[in-house]
Amino acid sequence: MNSENDVLRVVGGKPLNGQIKVRGAKNFVSKAMVAALLAPGVSVLKNVPEIRDVHVVSDLLRLHGVNVTVDGADGVVTIDASHVQLADVADVDTLSGSSRIPILFSGPLLHRLGEAFIPALGGCNIGGRPIDFHLETLRKLGANVDKEHKDGIHITAPDGLHGAKIHLPYPSVGATEQTLLAAVLAEGKTELSGAAIEPEIMDLVSVLQKMGAIISVDVDRTFRIEGVKQLKGFTHTSLTDRIEAASWASAALATHGDIFVKGATQPEMMTFLNVFRKIGGEFDVTDKGIRFWHPGGDLKPVAIETDVHPGFMTDWQQPLVVALTQAKGLSIVHETVYENRFGFTKPLVQMGATIQLYRECLGSLPCRFQQRNYKHSAVIFGPTPLTGRDIDVPDLRGGFSHLIAALAAQGPSTVRGISLIDRGYADFRGKLAALGADFE
Repeated sequence: MNSENDVLRVVGGKPLNGQIKVRGAKNFVSKAMVAALLAPGVSVLKNVPEIRDVHVVSDLLRLHGVNVTVDGADGVVTIDASHVQLADVADVDTLSGSSRIPILFSGPLLHRLGEAFIPALGGCNIGGRPIDFHLETLRKLGANVDKEHKDGIHITAPDGLHGAKIHLPYPSVGATEQTLLAAVLAEGKTELSGAAIEPEIMDLVSVLQKMGAIISVDVDRTFRIEGVKQLKGFTHTSLTDRIEAASWASAALATHGDIFVKGATQPEMMTFLNVFRKIGGEFDVTDKGIRFWHPGGDLKPVAIETDVHPGFMTDWQQPLVVALTQAKGLSIVHETVYENRFGFTKPLVQMGATIQLYRECLGSLPCRFQQRNYKHSAVIFGPTPLTGRDIDVPDLRGGFSHLIAALAAQGPSTVRGISLIDRGYADFRGKLAALGADFE
């Protein structure tokens, strides 16, 4: 049962107008905090969003003996990893349901303590997110992985970690991060091919380089890491969260609004901006952020295929689908990253949207889900008026998409389970109020 604090009552049908500020990227900040474990010293991270995932990682670090200070108002996190210890297994397990971050502690803990414990992993229920790539990477670097441990997965490296040649069959963001965090202090050279090259990963590379790591990247998705003997603390300002910026842009489109997203930057959002313009949205890039607005008239249908960077980001897809329910004609979305990402469309259909899901690949990009029994393509026919209703939040991005739908719909909606949205959207209630949304 949801508490009153976990429920938002929304009266939709009003354009969202005004200015909001977006801080650092959730998908980078948490990884940079883990990277601080690699050095016995003080690290300072700036432009940090005040989201639940930051507090979860802070608590995980504290369990390992690390001193963490979070200044939410100024967006600064200070981490002193001078002392590191093994955490109590039960305590780590208590937190593991809230985040998938514990697996990334493996490399730093192996370097600092010689062993690591990995409990069951949480995160959003949007499809299979196996940790096999992570474990295989650690094995190739010389770690022993015991999956039969009574409390989870026990990882040791009695002889230390050593450089290796590693190829990822799919450019997994998590496995790429795992390799970088483990290889920077490994003896010798590591070559990682087939890697993910998302902006958040490149910002993590910047952090590791500031710490003293030697990392280069080739145009063919290959990282080359030369292991060093020791690292030092860092001071770094996070890149802006391109997912949150795109989510508010989609909200402007769906509600016929006009939103200035302070802090949003163009380079990381170029693929999204192209699609936003094709749909009929307008934007204006300034030194301080990006203004997104619905210029009036009909929105246009588009065909989108999600992909790894520099393709169209999977986390952009869900909020934009809500806007596509208001486009005139047939839009197609082919999801190639997560197999179960369209579960969020069921409430949209109940609100009045016309969305049909297909198991076939409705696109030309290579897809891991071809001839597999996953509904990973969607056809959206619009425009269809949306009507308010009761909604249960399924996951982080799907939940914010439902919130956009409630804001665009006519009449009242009750959105339950909104604490999930707190994982990745800082002060979203305050931002809704600043944009003139009608909610309580």
